[in-house]
Amino acid sequence: MVDWDAKPFAISCGDPAGIGPEIIAKSWKQRATAGLKPFFVIGNISDFENLPEVPVRKIDQPKEAGDAFGQALPVLHIHEAAAAVPGEASLDSAQCSLHALEIACGLARSGDAGAVITAPVSKSQLYKIGFRYPGQTEFVSERCGIARENAVMMLAGPTLRVIPMTTHIALKDVQEHLTTPLIIACARAAAKAMVRNFGIDNPRIAVAGLNPHAGENGNLGMEEQRIMQPAVDQLREEGLDITDPLPGDTMFHEEARAKYDVALCPYHDQALIPLKTLHFFDGVNMTLGLPIVRTSPDHGTAFNIAGQNIADPRSMIAAIQMAATAVANRQIYDH
Repeated sequence: MVDWDAKPFAISCGDPAGIGPEIIAKSWKQRATAGLKPFFVIGNISDFENLPEVPVRKIDQPKEAGDAFGQALPVLHIHEAAAAVPGEASLDSAQCSLHALEIACGLARSGDAGAVITAPVSKSQLYKIGFRYPGQTEFVSERCGIARENAVMMLAGPTLRVIPMTTHIALKDVQEHLTTPLIIACARAAAKAMVRNFGIDNPRIAVAGLNPHAGENGNLGMEEQRIMQPAVDQLREEGLDITDPLPGDTMFHEEARAKYDVALCPYHDQALIPLKTLHFFDGVNMTLGLPIVRTSPDHGTAFNIAGQNIADPRSMIAAIQMAATAVANRQIYDH
């Protein structure tokens, strides 16, 4: 059995013209106070050499990261080019981000890296170089041999975990995509992840209704009764602790959050608005259902502030910490 907990974490650089290099470097600077496990970044070393007060060290393979980590930010140099210009997206920076992501996944799959943390990418730039995935989540799941529908996106902070059961689609299309099998798949992935990644033996799952007041017994919509309740009933038969569809407007205050471990929400903003309201600076994106641990800061490239040394690293730090929690709990679970 691979001792994942002993392996350094791989951080893909994201788009180097964004704030990725800065928040990675700032995370390294706070490694002691934040209690971060050794990690290395995959990308172009030129993008990290001139960051304030952060020495870098080129490594040739992940196992060198542990010895270097205390003195310098280890960089697995994979892209020969001039440093990206902060704030100026380019096809070259997109190529670097995609190459880094591909290598990070491969290293985690091979057992050379203990987890993957992905810095933010520019999807619009990636699409220009032939990227054909909705986002990094779908790319990582394919590289892990997992069908897209079985890789579930969870957003998490210290007091809330949410899963948008439909993600980056128009609101008018949610009813078409929200199906009983989808709800069942998301709930199963959530339950397993709570046990395996977070050490919660009997996870409690809350389900948000699609319509106002969870449909008001069919008077405000039938999706809760026609689509959602059959999924809940089947999941209960399987032994899951799961609620009936609940009104979304009463699920996220402090007392309500204490009653569940993870909430399933029918559409993107229903999940992300409460998460980002509570944990805007320390929210984490975690992909469930993978054979590897993958997390990401819950924000974008922020080209508008890149290169100004004002980017907040808290979400990246939280992503590294959550990866460490998941890896440690998986070790316990697998034993």
